Amino acid sequence: MWPATFRPVTWRRTPKLIRQSDPETYHISLVLQGTGVVSWGGHQRSLGPYDLHNNHSSRPYDIWSDGSGPERLLRTIGVEVPKSVLPLPRGRAERVVGLPMSGREGIGALLTQFLLRLAADAGTYQPGDAPRLGTVLTDLFAAVWAQTLEAEGCLQPESRHRTLLLRMKAFVQQNLHDPALSPSTVAAAHHISLSYLHRIFHEDGVTVAAWIRTRRLERICHDLANVDLLAVPIHAVAARWGFPRPAEFSRAFRAAYGIAPRDYRHQVLRAGALPAAVNRGSDDGGSPTQ
Repeated sequence: MWPATFRPVTWRRTPKLIRQSDPETYHISLVLQGTGVVSWGGHQRSLGPYDLHNNHSSRPYDIWSDGSGPERLLRTIGVEVPKSVLPLPRGRAERVVGLPMSGREGIGALLTQFLLRLAADAGTYQPGDAPRLGTVLTDLFAAVWAQTLEAEGCLQPESRHRTLLLRMKAFVQQNLHDPALSPSTVAAAHHISLSYLHRIFHEDGVTVAAWIRTRRLERICHDLANVDLLAVPIHAVAARWGFPRPAEFSRAFRAAYGIAPRDYRHQVLRAGALPAAVNRGSDDGGSPTQ
């Protein structure tokens, strides 16, 4: 994965260059700023912000781009995945090349969010994190291509499970405000059984209910630390994030952080920063400060 910023530029991959060196990779570029046009085999397609461009190293192409803003910059994040590790049959995968892909919705949006976070936090990861991050990235890459082909059934079971888990976590994050959010609603929204839902989360080392509760508490921590929300009662902040019963919320908060919500708010606003016990990242990269 390589974030990059360019001035207006043209890329050309010719048959001669391919014969000289072919790394046998599939490629996706997420466009963040600027526009471009890609041409291959008599076809053309325009690209703009949050479009996903895909190709592979064995096919000739021309790409020309134009930046935007006063400095006319093109910003992208590129991803290269060896053909040998993509969990899709090669014939099907190569049919995706050139097809439109959006980074704004569906699995494309999950890939976009993952790439943006990975690029932003690159300096915080350790060498030992690389294999797991690579697995997640490859699964998302494959899922975007499979969805484009409407062929998710051709993914390997492990990839389908991991992609489904990411989808469900994104669904939870988007619905934390709903008091009715529960394992049952998550399962129903994804057309799977409750037992299958629990099994997928169990394989990730956490229960569904605990994951939902932790994400809600993180959002509440963020709001309690916001000086602009000081006039909002604590019970109203909790209700906003799916805890309509104050007593239940207080127990959950104290169990998670070892401090009462009111004391936490006083402490964090007085200190001007989140206490170390609460200022910690979650398993999916989230934190109370986000």
